[in-house]
Amino acid sequence: MWRAELTALGDDLSDLLSPEEHDRAQRLAGTREEPLWARSRGLLRALLGLYLQIDAHSLTFTTGAHGKPALSDSSTALSFNLSHSGTTALYAFSSTTAVGVDVELLDRPRSRDVVSLARRVFGPVEAERLAGLGQPSREREFLRLWVRHEAELKCMGVGLGGAGSGQSARRPWIVDLKMGSRTAAALAVEEAPRELRIWEWPCETPAQLKGRA
Repeated sequence: MWRAELTALGDDLSDLLSPEEHDRAQRLAGTREEPLWARSRGLLRALLGLYLQIDAHSLTFTTGAHGKPALSDSSTALSFNLSHSGTTALYAFSSTTAVGVDVELLDRPRSRDVVSLARRVFGPVEAERLAGLGQPSREREFLRLWVRHEAELKCMGVGLGGAGSGQSARRPWIVDLKMGSRTAAALAVEEAPRELRIWEWPCETPAQLKGRA
């Protein structure tokens, strides 16, 4: 796995984007999200290019029925997933099993009723447990549950509400990722990994990427 602070990355990463990705970035023009989205997508291409030892410009993507990205080249076994919230981005890679990752910042503006949402998504038991917590503990715990749920769905390649609906008889292995007191993050892996490592980008050289999927 890789973690990146998007504000620390250069805009040159956007040079790696495809015409379609440039079009999507342009639809965000004038918003704070535009450079962050372009950098997050550009870094995904850079990492995939380094892992696969191919030109990052040449990568083409496809998306599943529920929007999970994958490489168009079906001969490539590398599974990947990304998530970014605010200026934080997470990237998960595996050469052996499906992965899903999700990150949420606690300090992002929210107006939703987390107890009601938890009742719909997680059931009455979790909703009552959350209702018994004070703020900000309730929001932190809700986000912890939410990122675990999202990571699981992304790993399985299904949409919201897909977990438990019969697509898979097995539940992925899920772990909370420690990213600081204001951030909730989780990784889901179809098969439990032998080890899990998280690196910061850009602190290492391309040569050190070998074997890190």
